[in-house]
Amino acid sequence: MHKAVCRKEDADAIVPSKIPPEVLQPLTSIGGMDGLSKLVMPPELVFHNVSLFKALSDPFRIKILSMLSYQPLCVCIIRELLRISDTRLSYHLKKLSTIGLIEGTSQGNWIIYELTDLGRKALSLCSER
Repeated sequence: MHKAVCRKEDADAIVPSKIPPEVLQPLTSIGGMDGLSKLVMPPELVFHNVSLFKALSDPFRIKILSMLSYQPLCVCIIRELLRISDTRLSYHLKKLSTIGLIEGTSQGNWIIYELTDLGRKALSLCSER
């Protein structure tokens, strides 16, 4: 494996002097370093994705998404299956709802939660045995 050695040609640009061909050719085809920097995810989208993955980083939240993948559910069913307090469940539902993975609809005294399209996509990233 060759190490990439960068040298500064001028005050503004760093130019790699040794790049493996399998990296250099595709990099050149997208416009070099400038082209690549324009393709990189913008900061606001990076922040959104970090928030999304943080929301997915809790076992209770993954279980909630899994439950909702079968059908919409009320809080009492989710709480009973998870065996957690109302306060704790409310916290997890708020996290999932804020990022847009689930949505709750009021029906009388009940709030019925269901997966959003984003929630289905996020759950598809989780592998099941």
